[in-house]
Amino acid sequence: MDLKTLNKVYFIGIGGIGMSGLVHFFLDNGVCVAGYDKTRSPITDRLIDKGVDIIFDDKPELLPENIDLVIYTPAVKDELGIIKKLKNSGLRFMKRAEVLGMISKNIPTIAIAGTHGKTTVTSMLVHIMKYAGIRINGFVGGITKNYSSNYIGDDNPQWIVVEADEFDKSFLKLKPYYAVITSMDADHLDIYINQKSLKETFFQFINSIDKNGHLVIHDSLPYPDDLIVKVTGYSVEKPGDIFTRNFRHKNLINYFDVKGCVDIDNIKLKVPGYHNVENSLAAIAISHLLGIKSDTITNALSTYEGVKRRFDIKCYSDNIAYIDDYAHHPEELKAFIGSVRNLLPGKKITGVFQPHLYSRTNDFMDEFAESLQLLDELLLLDIYPAREKPIQGVSSKALFEKIKLENKYILRSDQVVEFLEKKDVEILLTMGAGDIDRLVDPLTILMNYKIKNEKYG
Repeated sequence: MDLKTLNKVYFIGIGGIGMSGLVHFFLDNGVCVAGYDKTRSPITDRLIDKGVDIIFDDKPELLPENIDLVIYTPAVKDELGIIKKLKNSGLRFMKRAEVLGMISKNIPTIAIAGTHGKTTVTSMLVHIMKYAGIRINGFVGGITKNYSSNYIGDDNPQWIVVEADEFDKSFLKLKPYYAVITSMDADHLDIYINQKSLKETFFQFINSIDKNGHLVIHDSLPYPDDLIVKVTGYSVEKPGDIFTRNFRHKNLINYFDVKGCVDIDNIKLKVPGYHNVENSLAAIAISHLLGIKSDTITNALSTYEGVKRRFDIKCYSDNIAYIDDYAHHPEELKAFIGSVRNLLPGKKITGVFQPHLYSRTNDFMDEFAESLQLLDELLLLDIYPAREKPIQGVSSKALFEKIKLENKYILRSDQVVEFLEKKDVEILLTMGAGDIDRLVDPLTILMNYKIKNEKYG
């Protein structure tokens, strides 16, 4: 299929962060777009403002006519009436990953993969390349603060930069020239069954790299022994192909030097956290391969503002802070809470966590409990089911009982703000990949009020 011949594309699950990036691509290329999603969100509101016709009810009679292509996400179940009608109409269905593969088929592609960290690395690299004047199409799995979008487009791109998703083995549809792998922690075990299967699929992705290309991979991770492409390993912790020296932080800003295949002193990174320094190494390594000068990399990183819901500081004072993060895997929670503890030592940390998916909660029940015990106080919300139906015996209550923490509470989302109004909160964290983001604005207002009340009594 030639994407240039399309007139109208229909998206099922149009409000997803990955799907909406494709929507912006098609809109920029003059294609009419419409779609369905289960719930309204800031993403769907923005698309509606751009003229996209979106329905939120499973009513086949509301479907538009003259659709050329249906793009869907496997997260949406086939029993929807609109899906049945579209399939009965004989229309072509393609997954998001297949479409990305077609878009990137004839343009050199940089794919950023990993069970966590890929959104930050992708957004950092996109920003460095834009700053360097390289023409790109960038597909990011989050809303970049520098561009207020998850899609950065160009009508004549030299490169495509894409966040390569391991869910449903989607990243195997890509044929990257350069690739990054940040992590291979067990996840999506409803798809992969076990860690071995996940690793084997990552190896398939690695073997899809162009023979003249390059792999940038975290120094702790394996890769195929017979790999023919060049490899750069990165790590903050130990000397290697690219690593850091002289790491320090002040007022939630990171400063560090980079050594190895790149030699850059005194980089300033405004997004806090040890893990973000590590993420920046992957972006720096790819930038070096692209021939971007060191001073350009330094200046670009100093102006990088981050991604919404990735260590997103909503308000901050000497005694009170509120930080929001997308962390939804035990390792992500551990890294996030640990970074906050390191940056703001001696402060009481209150965390609001919404588990994401029954399957993930079931697969990592003990690991979630261990990570959440790093908090001083926990407010635990109900599991956000997304695409899943309940699993017998898997609930927030079951997780709650495993958490060895004196100050812990189970609340509904609509109880959180009122509960925190009455408490002295020093550091507040919200964590999760579901609809916990709807609490961010009211909690920001509350925490700013507490800061103001602290200052003026």
